[in-house]
Amino acid sequence: MSGKRLPVISFVLSAALLAGCARNRISVTMAGSTAFLPFAEQLAEQFMNEHPDIAVTVQGGGSAVGIQAALSGAAQIGMADLVELPPDAASLETVVVARDGIALVVNPANGLDNLTSDQLRGIFNGEIRNWREIGGTDARITVVSREAGSGTRTSFEQILTGVNLTPDSIVQDSNGTVRETVAQDPNAIGYLSHGLVNEKVKQVMLDGAMATTDEIMAGRYKLVRPVFLLTRKDPGPAVAALVEYVLSPEGQQSIRANGLIPAR
Repeated sequence: MSGKRLPVISFVLSAALLAGCARNRISVTMAGSTAFLPFAEQLAEQFMNEHPDIAVTVQGGGSAVGIQAALSGAAQIGMADLVELPPDAASLETVVVARDGIALVVNPANGLDNLTSDQLRGIFNGEIRNWREIGGTDARITVVSREAGSGTRTSFEQILTGVNLTPDSIVQDSNGTVRETVAQDPNAIGYLSHGLVNEKVKQVMLDGAMATTDEIMAGRYKLVRPVFLLTRKDPGPAVAALVEYVLSPEGQQSIRANGLIPAR
């Protein structure tokens, strides 16, 4: 990753934080998971309100980028939402800060309310190509997936098992673009963080369970992965303070209030 710039998804600092004294502030960069990105942005803003001497920048790129950024030093904190971290993350300090369900979403015009694991696997493998085959209307299924390296996609495939993504799927680079694609196509199906589901899409059950906080905490919904923050060993007081804030009662309450399941 050396020499490459991480893709900045979004983060707007207030005018007060961009005052001339900003050059005296300590800078901390978080990078990685696009599913956790909006939650990290909110947490960073809250943290900076309490620590005006620390400037936090939040970047995306996916879980693989987050891990590599933490390893290379391009970011002080990596963000990864994976069922299992890869071996190259073994040298990093890791902590679970939240849990996130992977919700199945279709267009609101779709009349189906539930899919079995076998049906879902068949859809994403390209073995089931028409909604009529599973009780829906006579229409070709549009499969929408995340890109390789995405923590959401990796976790989806690890938990569901046996998925070999159909080559005619539409591949998107964020949870938000998956949601917008499904919202605009009456025949589409995709998956995204349950904390990012909104009225533009319709969530369907998997094996009779919905990706809601109650169902996830009860263990009835199975597409669930942890959200990790990753740092180098002895990352410094500013980084440690930010991680501690995310794990604090205030930080965990923010995670809960915004739709994810807190780790504590």
